[in-house]
Amino acid sequence: MKHKIKHLSALLLVLLLSACSKGFLDIEPQDRLTIDNFYNNENEIRAATASLYGFPWFDFNDKFYWLVGDCMSGNMYYTYDQEGQFFYFSFTEGNAHLSAGWKGLFRVISYANSIINDMPRAAGGKVSQDVIDRALGEARFVRGLCYFMLGELWEEVPIVENSTELVSSNNLFLPKNTRSSIMEFARRDFVFAADNLPAADVPGRITQWAAKGMLAKLHLTLAQNLGDANSADNFSKARQYAADVIDNSGMSLMPNYADLFKIENNNNAESMFALQWMEGAYAFGNSRQANWARSSQLTGNSECWGGGKSASYDFVQSVEPGDKRQSSIFMSNGDHYPDIRSSDGGYTYKIVNRDPADPNIVLEGAAPVLNNAKKYIVGSADDTGGKVSTGQATAINQYMLRLADIYLIYAEAALGSGSSSADGKALEYLNAIRQRAGLPAKTEFTFADILRERRVEFGFESNFWFDIKRFYYRDPMAALDWLNAQQREYTYVRIVTPNAPDENTVAGYDLIPPASPINITAADMKLPIPAADVVANPMLAPDEPAVDYPF
Repeated sequence: MKHKIKHLSALLLVLLLSACSKGFLDIEPQDRLTIDNFYNNENEIRAATASLYGFPWFDFNDKFYWLVGDCMSGNMYYTYDQEGQFFYFSFTEGNAHLSAGWKGLFRVISYANSIINDMPRAAGGKVSQDVIDRALGEARFVRGLCYFMLGELWEEVPIVENSTELVSSNNLFLPKNTRSSIMEFARRDFVFAADNLPAADVPGRITQWAAKGMLAKLHLTLAQNLGDANSADNFSKARQYAADVIDNSGMSLMPNYADLFKIENNNNAESMFALQWMEGAYAFGNSRQANWARSSQLTGNSECWGGGKSASYDFVQSVEPGDKRQSSIFMSNGDHYPDIRSSDGGYTYKIVNRDPADPNIVLEGAAPVLNNAKKYIVGSADDTGGKVSTGQATAINQYMLRLADIYLIYAEAALGSGSSSADGKALEYLNAIRQRAGLPAKTEFTFADILRERRVEFGFESNFWFDIKRFYYRDPMAALDWLNAQQREYTYVRIVTPNAPDENTVAGYDLIPPASPINITAADMKLPIPAADVVANPMLAPDEPAVDYPF
C-alpha cells in the first residue's frame, strides 16, 4: 500500500501546479520551499488548496470514472479491450483501469491529507484561524468525496487519515474498514466543510453549499436501506440539506441545458463542484474529448478515439420524444452543432459521413448503435479560442455536483419509502428539470420516474452507477432485474440489398440483439480491490474481514 499513502509535501503541490496554471489555480513559483516556510500567508495557503481541483484527479477521471459511471451502468455502449470489460462486467482484479481508479482516488486523498495534517502546524501564528479552517474545509470536502465514492464503489477500503504518521511508523498494512465507517468518515468531513467554508468564493472554489449538497446525497444513500432503523431520519436529513441549498445558496439552473457544456460557461450558476481543467499539457486538461470524440472532424487533431462510443440502445429508449437534452448528450442523425467546425458553418452528424469531393472516401463510419457521444466534446482549438490542445487537454470543467442534482435529491427524499408522491415542492423541482428539457410536467412521480430523470439529466456525466446503487439498496432484486432487462448490447447492422434505404437513415439498418445477454448478479454490485494491492497487503484480500474505524 505504500504507493497510495506516500506523503506529498506542499513543495510538490506547488511545483506541479506552477508548471501549468490558470484562473484561481495560479501559483507563483518560489525557490527552496519547505512546509515550514511556505504557509506564511493566505495566498500561499490558497495556492496549496488549489492543487485539489485538477491534476491529482486525472488518473481517476481519464477513463475509470466514465467506465464505471457510463459503461458499467449501461448508458454508454463500448466494448473494446479492458475498457469494454466494464460494459460486459467481465473485468477482474487485474484490470488496468480498475487499478487506475483505485490509485487515483487514494492519490487525491494523499493530497488532501498533506494539507489537513501539515498546513495548520506550519501556518499557526502566521495566519488567522479562519483562513486555516477554510483551507481545511476545502481539503476535507475533497477527502470526504473520495471516501464517499470509495465506499459506494468498493464498499470496504482502508481509511488513511494521516499519511505522514503511517510512513514514519512503517505502518503500511492497514485493514479494510467497514462501509458504515467509510460513510461516517465522509459525513464528518462534509460536516466540517459545511461549517467552515464560506457561502461564496471565487468561481470554481468549493463553498459550504457543495458540502451541504454532498451531505444531502450521503444521507439519501443511507436512507435507501429501507430496513434500517434510521432510514426515515436519513430521508428527512437529505431533504433538509437539499432544501437549504435550493433556498439559500443563490444558485440557479442554467436556462439552456446545452450551455452547461460550453467552456465559456465553466463555473456557472448551476455548478457546485467541478474539476478544473485547462489546455496546454497532458494530465492538466480534461481528456474526455480525446477519449470520446468520433473523429478528427470534431477535434481538429488526431486525438479522437470515440468512434465506437455511443449512447446504448437502452439509454436511447429512455429519452422521451422531444427531449431537448438529447443532442447535448449524444449525436444522432441530422443533429447540427454550429459551435463545432464553426468556420465551415457548423457540424451536422451523419451516420456515415463521406468526403464531398470523393464519395468513396468515408470520413466517419457508422457507430454500432448509430449515434456517438457529444457531451464534453467542444470542437477544435479554432472553435474554442485555443482552449483545446494536444496532450488530451481540453479546458472544460468536469461536473461532480450541480444544482440539478440537488433538485432531484429533494424529490427522491420527499418520496422516501413510498411508492409514489405528489409532494408540491418535490414536483416543483422535478418539473423545473423537465421544463428545461421541453417535457410535460408530472402531477405525481415514482422512484422509477426519478431514476429515469436522473439517467437522462446526468447522462454521460459518469454518476449513474451511484444512482443504481441507491436503487439496489432500496430493492436489491428489482435493481438486478432492471439491470438484466437492459437492452444495452443491442446494435445495428447495415441492410445490404439493392433496394436498401439510404445509409443515413435508421431504416437502412437492422437491430440485432445479443447472442448471449449479460447476467449481472449481486456479486457485481461492488468492485474488487486491485490484485497488485492485495498482493502488497494481504489484509485487503476478499476473505479478510473489514473492521470498524476507531473514531
